[in-house]
Amino acid sequence: MLSAEENALLCQTGPGTPMGELFRRFWLPAALSEELPAPDCPPIRLRMLSEDLVAFRDTNGNVGIIDSFCPHRRAGLFFGRNEECGLRCVYHGWKFDVNGDCVDMPSEPAESNFKDKVKIKAYPAQDFGDVIWVYMGPQELKPEIPQFEWARVPESHRLVNRWIQKNNYMQAVEGEIDTSHGSYLHSRIDPSQREKGFTFNGSQDGAPLLTVRDTDYGFVYGSRRNAKNGEYYWRVTQWLLPSYSLIPGGDSWPKLGHMYFPIDDEHLAGWEFLYNPEAPLTEKQREEGLAKFELFPSTFKLSDGALIDISNMERSSDNDYNIDREMQRNEIFTGIAGTRNQDRAMTESMGPISDRAGEHLGTSDAAIIAARRRLLKMARDLQEGIEPVAPYDGSLYHVRQIAMTVPEGDFDEFLTAYSDEGVGKV
Repeated sequence: MLSAEENALLCQTGPGTPMGELFRRFWLPAALSEELPAPDCPPIRLRMLSEDLVAFRDTNGNVGIIDSFCPHRRAGLFFGRNEECGLRCVYHGWKFDVNGDCVDMPSEPAESNFKDKVKIKAYPAQDFGDVIWVYMGPQELKPEIPQFEWARVPESHRLVNRWIQKNNYMQAVEGEIDTSHGSYLHSRIDPSQREKGFTFNGSQDGAPLLTVRDTDYGFVYGSRRNAKNGEYYWRVTQWLLPSYSLIPGGDSWPKLGHMYFPIDDEHLAGWEFLYNPEAPLTEKQREEGLAKFELFPSTFKLSDGALIDISNMERSSDNDYNIDREMQRNEIFTGIAGTRNQDRAMTESMGPISDRAGEHLGTSDAAIIAARRRLLKMARDLQEGIEPVAPYDGSLYHVRQIAMTVPEGDFDEFLTAYSDEGVGKV
C-alpha cells in the first residue's frame, strides 16, 4: 500500500511535479508516424503530461510539436494552415516553424521586428520506428532515443498501435508487470476445471514465484511456475524506465511489448509493438495485431480543457465492456472478449487514480512494488539534483524478454544458462 502523499507523487505528472519532471528527462512516444503522413498534412492534437500541444509535419518533412495555443491571442493552432515550413494561425496569420520561432507576422507593419521577439513553446521531435517521439525536458540535457530492437528492425518487420485509456498511467504499468493475473484474467475455462485457470505452456500453476533483479535500465524479473516432469516454466519480463515493458510470449517470433505514457493524470496513451527481427510480419500476423484494437488512436478531442473520447469503441466502461455472463460461466474467465479489453476493464475499473491506501499486496506483486519504489526514488533524487542514468545510454534498451520450460529452478542459474537465448543484450 502507499500513503496518499506517495500515491500523489507516483501518479501526478503535470508540469512542475516531481514525477512529471522525471518523465520529461526521457524521450516519449507522442504519435504514430502515419498520423502525420506527408509534408504539409493537417496537424493533429496532442496532450502529454497534462500539456496541450499540436504536432505538424512541415514542408521539408520535419515534425514540429508546439504549444496548442498561439501566443498572440491564444487561438487554437489545431485550426492552423500547415504551409511553407510553418504552421500559420488562421486568426491573424502569425506563423511558427518546428523550432517555435515566429517566421511571419503579417498583421504587423513590414518594418516591425516584433516577430523576432516572439517564440512559442516547442519540443524536439524525431521519427523512429514508425513512432514520433518528443523530448519535453531541459534542452541542455537532451538524451539519446532508447534503441529498442523493435524500433530498429525494418518497417516490414513490425507493427505499432496506439490507443487511449481512462485511467492513470501507473495502473496500466502495474498490470503489465503482474504475471500472475494471466492465470485468471486471460484464461479460457473448462467448467469442470475452472479453478485451475489459464495454462501457461502446460503449467497450471497459478501462484508463480517471482524474483526481481535491478538493472541500469529498470529491472528484469522472472516468474517461475511448476511444470511437468519436475521442470519449471519461466517467464522473464523486462521493465524499462520509465514505463516500458517487454512481455514474454512463446518460443517463436513475433514478440510484443507495451508503452504506457500519461496524457494527463486520468488518461493514458497505450502502445503495443509487435515485431520479428528475423523476418517480415505475415499478413495474418498484421491482421491479428490490428484486430485487437477497435479504434484508430487519435479519436479524442479537448473540450473546455477536458479530454473527450469520441472513438465509439465497441467495448468501454459505458457498456461494461459488453460483458457476457454466459460466456463467463462457460468459456472465458472474464466474459469479456479480447485480452486488451480485459486488461483495460480491470485498470479502468480502479477509477481514474487508484486509491492504493486500500491495497493488500502479496508475494505475486513483487515486481509492482519494485517499480513503485524505483520511480519514487528517482523522482525524489531528481528533486535533489541527481539525474537519472537510463535516458543517456540508448544501448541499455538492447534487451529481450523470454519464456522457456527448463530444469533450472533458480533465477540466477536460469539467467546464466539462457542469456544467449535473448534475456541479455541484443
